[in-house]
Order: sequence, then C-alpha cells, then structure tokens
Amino acid sequence: MSAWSNDAPREYFEFKDITYDVTFGNDLTRHGGPFDRGSADSYYQRSTEPHYWPEGTGKGEKVTRDGMTAAEIDQYNAGVDYNETVVQDYKDWG
Repeated sequence: MSAWSNDAPREYFEFKDITYDVTFGNDLTRHGGPFDRGSADSYYQRSTEPHYWPEGTGKGEKVTRDGMTAAEIDQYNAGVDYNETVVQDYKDWG
C-alpha cells in the first residue's frame, strides 16, 4: 500500500503568482521532475542549474535549461524556493 493517497491533505505553494500543489506523490513532486530537482539542488546546496530527468533521476536523458519550457524552468525554481522558504532543510555535510 502506498504511503500517499488521494485522501491525504493537500499542500500548496505559491511562486511567481502560480499556486503549485506540492502534495507528496503527485506528478509535480515526482522523483526526477523539475520541482523535485530544484528542491534537491537547494537541499544539497548545489548551484541552481535548471534540469530534470523525464524517466526519473539518473535515468534516461537529462533535460537541461536549453530543452526546458518556461513552465518547467518555473517549476524548477519553485522547487528551489520551496526548500529555501518553507522546508528549510539542508544536507549536513559535517
């Protein structure tokens, strides 16, 4: 049984006048998607270079900024901002 269900409370985040459904387990937050990669880059304190993996992180061909739509770049940046302003969780390298 999945930990996520359609009955779970929804979580929303607004970025650049767009409201994103950031509830765990939906298409926006899927592993490898632009939002996920943005939040991961923030978590690991990497430079922000928009990208995503259509088949999941590390699988298939990586799509970089040049191959992304404006909406996908916004999703990536929303993921960065979500971690920076809401979650505020960062890898402890110590």
